[in-house]
Amino acid sequence: MKLTVTEFLTLDGVSQGPGAPDEDTSDGFDRGGWFVPFVDQEFVELAVEWLGEADALLFGRRTYDNFSRDWPKMTDSDNPFAGTMNSLPKYVASHSLRSAEHWPPTTILAGDVLAQIAELKGRPGRELQVHGSAQLAQSLLAEGLIDTLRLVVSPVVVGTGRRLFPVGGVPAGLRISQHRVTAAGLAVLIYEPAGQPEYATYQP
Repeated sequence: MKLTVTEFLTLDGVSQGPGAPDEDTSDGFDRGGWFVPFVDQEFVELAVEWLGEADALLFGRRTYDNFSRDWPKMTDSDNPFAGTMNSLPKYVASHSLRSAEHWPPTTILAGDVLAQIAELKGRPGRELQVHGSAQLAQSLLAEGLIDTLRLVVSPVVVGTGRRLFPVGGVPAGLRISQHRVTAAGLAVLIYEPAGQPEYATYQP
């Protein structure tokens, strides 16, 4: 399977709490819900298309806790995501989670998590998708396990919150493969890893 990562970001790189004010208030974050005002039908259709490529989902512990709390309650047949999200095989990377029975089918990955993810990638299928889970995404990028990185950037600056690419993170080169801007102003940027960054001096 190809490992794809989808992240929602602000212009200042924050990935925390895109979906609601109370989605993730850790470390006192009180500016959640910054992504929602820019979600329109164009983006919903694009997100449905992406999810339709998934054969399995992969989460970090924090995102899994939020998703497993909310998605099992979404049973409306008109919801374009719920049926797929609730039925796909799910994997959660966690050394502390002991049970995941309330959002089946879920498998807990503990021990050498990155090796297990590499093994999952080696299985037949289309996409193993990561949604959110910024800390996990950072580790996957550092280990060279990501095949496609989908960044959806909102035209807003929130000024605080956890960032997808923190200061001191591992450097990585990327190559853009697709880009578009939705009518509501979301910049959709799709990248493929391209090894280490290159550095040069400008010669006028």
